[in-house]
Amino acid sequence: MKEVQLRIPATIANIVCGFDVLGFAVNEPYDEITLRISDRPGIRIHHTDGYGLPEDPALNVAGVSLQAFIKELGTDTGFDLEIHKNIKPGSGLGSSAASAMGAVAAANIALGNPFNHSRLLYFAMQGEKVAGGVAHMDNVAPCLLGGVTVIQSTDPPDAISIPAPELQVTIVHPQIEVKTSDSRKIIKKEVPLKSAITQWSNVASLVAGFCTSNYQLISKSLHDVIFEPTRSMLIPGFAEVKAKSLAAGALGGGIAGAGPSMFMFSTELETAQRVEKEMQSVYEKLGVEYKTYITTLKKTPLI
Repeated sequence: MKEVQLRIPATIANIVCGFDVLGFAVNEPYDEITLRISDRPGIRIHHTDGYGLPEDPALNVAGVSLQAFIKELGTDTGFDLEIHKNIKPGSGLGSSAASAMGAVAAANIALGNPFNHSRLLYFAMQGEKVAGGVAHMDNVAPCLLGGVTVIQSTDPPDAISIPAPELQVTIVHPQIEVKTSDSRKIIKKEVPLKSAITQWSNVASLVAGFCTSNYQLISKSLHDVIFEPTRSMLIPGFAEVKAKSLAAGALGGGIAGAGPSMFMFSTELETAQRVEKEMQSVYEKLGVEYKTYITTLKKTPLI
């Protein structure tokens, strides 16, 4: 196959309490990638969006991921990659993961699928390391596998997609930037045992809630006692958005990845729409530009 076109979903990492081990994919927004096999060795990247991202493969997350792909492939295969980003960089919606995973998934399809999911996750993680300083998987895994994913291991990369109920997802993206690398710097390196136990309990209960479609358990488990208290300080209006969303009937939610975006789960579209209006009211009052989405879990794998 000489050319592959893919829509790459946005993803939300952590799912409140599952720092670096949980994530999910959504149907909107998404990036668009076109990859072509070239007779010329090397990687050439062209962005058709207006975000000014570097097109040097050594500095671009998609380029770095493709370099890892080519190195393991052991050939001098060339690729021309065109990327149109609808997922804004620095939004907390897995923008770098979409570029990294989209590039290697498209290359894998074009060459007849020489690599399994574990290797594709490894290649995309190399791009994530460029973006955030850490080769984490909780965005690239749901991007590839779809739905709600649990990271079982990072070495070797291993993740599973678990059953999840139909959920509406309301997202607000205040138009400020919170870099993943900056968000990680303020995380405490040590936590009290009591907090760790509470967090483990919430993660396990959240997974159980997803697998059994137990909305009450999902709601009770969307609670983070370790990371949210510090990370939320980087996001204006966070506490008010959360309080008003819950009052409007949301099951719960929190920071999308490193932020500044926030998400809320609801069981009904009408509830998700009420939540969206409450989110909008907070940022209109604060005078902060924002963008909102109402979407659903993307349950199908990328490839």
